[in-house]
Amino acid sequence: MNFFFKSRPDTSWVSVGTASSFPDLGEDIGNLIESRLCDAHFRPGCKIFRVPKDNPSQTEEVFISPDSLESPITGDDLLNQVLVFQYRGKFHAVDHRCPHSAYPLSNGMPFDIEDFGVRLSAGLTCPKHGWSFDLITGMSDTGRYKLPVWEVQVRDKDGVHIVDPLRSDSDTKDRTVWVRRKQRIG
Repeated sequence: MNFFFKSRPDTSWVSVGTASSFPDLGEDIGNLIESRLCDAHFRPGCKIFRVPKDNPSQTEEVFISPDSLESPITGDDLLNQVLVFQYRGKFHAVDHRCPHSAYPLSNGMPFDIEDFGVRLSAGLTCPKHGWSFDLITGMSDTGRYKLPVWEVQVRDKDGVHIVDPLRSDSDTKDRTVWVRRKQRIG
């Protein structure tokens, strides 16, 4: 038996819905949880899923009232939750819980990380203490806290083939978004 290639259950891919069900956030000011127009419907700017580490097949979406301007979930209830959203055409998935203050990041605001007007990356600000995290590396701008960042794939409607999310020749209704915890190496 080869123990080096054994798949761990917490590294399974999980479908989080069609790409067209995520509003593309950008210039608007507001937190992720606020409703926005998407595909002729008002939808929250993000989706939240509870993904058990020991059995990702039992993934369930956490619904928050569209009237709520803040996530009512706090503290340990945020464990094993992933926050998924689309910012400037790119899908991001991170832990819902701020690693510094255990506050729901769905109340946070995405922003561009720039240097001399050149967009280098994207970030997310936690409104509790104002700490920011890079959405690519997970590193915070203050202290040594690191936000767990999940892997994201955009696939065809059957979830079989990976699709280039920047290609405009296929309809977004024919795409699904999949996430998984980043695998630890070593």
